[in-house]
Amino acid sequence: MNSLVRAGLLGVATGARSATPLAALASVSGNRWLRVAATVAAGGELVVDKLPGTPSRVKPAPLAARVVAGAAAAGLDARRRRRNMVLPALVGASAAAAGSYAGAWWRAFATSRGYAVPAALAEDAAAILLASTAARG
Repeated sequence: MNSLVRAGLLGVATGARSATPLAALASVSGNRWLRVAATVAAGGELVVDKLPGTPSRVKPAPLAARVVAGAAAAGLDARRRRRNMVLPALVGASAAAAGSYAGAWWRAFATSRGYAVPAALAEDAAAILLASTAARG
């Protein structure tokens, strides 16, 4: 799989769940403590995302954090594969912003029709699938 495709997948997944791509990358690393810490962070985010007081992902601070996390995930993946990190990081950041807006639209759409929880779970599954595919790719 092309490094820019992996970067895009990691970025979109970051837009949905910011810790999931880093957990997916940690899962293919040899560091047990990193895998545990990243998995706990991603699991916590999956729970917190469903709480009513969780702020919108497209507000400035959460969006900026997702963009940075998307760049980091894509850059780390490129570095792990001994590739230049700059372009993948830019793709990851851009895809994270796009994924954040797409995910916010999806959740608002589904919630307006009474499907908030199924939509959130579907988004979780999509983020996990995209991130794990890119990490293994």
